[in-house]
Amino acid sequence: MGTVELVEVEKSLKCPVCQEVFIDPVTLPCGHDFCLTCIQAVWETDGKTEGPLFCPECQIFLSSGLRLEINNSLQTKVKDFTASRSSPLQPESTSASTKSASTILCDHCIESPSVAVSTCLTCDASLCQAHTLLHQERSALKEHTVVEVTEDPLSLKCREHRDELKLFCMEDRVPVCCFCVLVGTHKNHKASQLHEACSHFKGVLESTMSQLLRKRSEAELAITDLETLYTQTVKVAADLREKIADKYSRLRFVLDGDERLMMQIIDSEETYMTEWLETQRSIMEAQIKEIDSLRTSSKLLLQETNDLRFLQQITAKNLCDPLDLKPIQEVDRELCEPEKLRTVEKLVDDLSLALSQHFPRTWSYLCSPALDRKTAHPKLKISQDGRQVHWRRQPVVETLDTQPYDSQYSVLAQEGFSSGQHYWEVIVQEKPYWLIGVSTGSPDKKEVPDKNYVNSTFWCMYHGDGQYMVLHNNQEKQLSVTQRVKKLGVLANLQKGKLSFYDADTMILLHSFSVQCTEPLFPMLNPCLDVNGMNHQPLTLFLIKDP
Repeated sequence: MGTVELVEVEKSLKCPVCQEVFIDPVTLPCGHDFCLTCIQAVWETDGKTEGPLFCPECQIFLSSGLRLEINNSLQTKVKDFTASRSSPLQPESTSASTKSASTILCDHCIESPSVAVSTCLTCDASLCQAHTLLHQERSALKEHTVVEVTEDPLSLKCREHRDELKLFCMEDRVPVCCFCVLVGTHKNHKASQLHEACSHFKGVLESTMSQLLRKRSEAELAITDLETLYTQTVKVAADLREKIADKYSRLRFVLDGDERLMMQIIDSEETYMTEWLETQRSIMEAQIKEIDSLRTSSKLLLQETNDLRFLQQITAKNLCDPLDLKPIQEVDRELCEPEKLRTVEKLVDDLSLALSQHFPRTWSYLCSPALDRKTAHPKLKISQDGRQVHWRRQPVVETLDTQPYDSQYSVLAQEGFSSGQHYWEVIVQEKPYWLIGVSTGSPDKKEVPDKNYVNSTFWCMYHGDGQYMVLHNNQEKQLSVTQRVKKLGVLANLQKGKLSFYDADTMILLHSFSVQCTEPLFPMLNPCLDVNGMNHQPLTLFLIKDP
């Protein structure tokens, strides 16, 4: 410890009466320290409560029932200082403390100012404990406003009138002085006492806390419901996978059985028909054999030169009279017509026709077109994978008084369709406003980014706060949709020139347009204006993932 610091510490540990280092130091209520024997000598008492008691430093009268007790903390500091002074080789002691640079001293103490514990705003003065007691006891000072000690009393006063901030303006929500309310900028404003305003706003805050607690409980319940729904969704999906797999197994079993039946019928018909034909052939071959035998016998008889033998042989073989031969039966081709086989083919054709009404599924044409950032309105934000669009920022003043479904707030897909069938789905969930459809025209990739490319020719479906309508340019038509659409399906059958909108969850047809257009059609998504943060949810293109 340096010499200067040692002197300062020694000065702070000296008794103001004897000017020596404290012996058994005591601290008075005013904050001043003295040796026990010194203060008793000043009061001319041996510790009893006789005679007037006062502080020799600040001259403040003290309670006659005051009890003096040794200040152990100060006693320890004195011992540490004495030990360090008597041992020069001992390291510097850190037990002796000095007043911090930020310590506020009493403005009323004449010699050796004590540390201030309060501030009088009326006096603009910092007060030690003794002078704070003086302000509390003297009737002339009792009206003064005494607050916790502060380095900047002016911060608690009106900067315009330099008067105490005793009121609170309920209209401007700021503390004010009396002059502000009487003649200042807060004249004719409703003002309350500080404690009244505090009581009021504490009540508001308590109400807010209760409301927040209720909202938190509601949010926790909502999270519980969401977790339950998540679990149910996963379970339902697993159950449906098992059920659908079982149904398709049954369908395959039925189809396989039906195929086997048809093949068995064909095989059986073929067997019976070929057996009948073989029988008929055997009959014809027997007749031919009989004819050939008769011809051979007749030929041999005709070669006989002996008349007696000729007559004997011709009578023996019963050839004297002309033969009554059965006519050769012509083949009845109608009997060979495979009518039953044609019936089987017709049944298979009927089955194929019945299935073709449901196959291929609309989902067979499902695609997920990526969105083109260059065609997006500047206030729209496209996700990294190009499958989602939402508002980049919330509009400040915009309202739904005009046309919330203005096509300028849209984004187009990167690729358009000129032929074939194409189907895509857009997840809308609980969005109160959205516009989904197609637009003509091919965006020029060389144009300035963030320019809107939506052509004036478009076919769309719009949802606005529970109401559904279809739009084609300036034409509108209200739809009667009983169940809320959470996912919209769009089917572009360009071969038939037809554009259809479906409830993608139930595959119920909502509306169809007849589209006669030679230009490519581009899928168009419009999340609509986000008013008051109620329509910030995104539009998401549904994507089937390969397992």
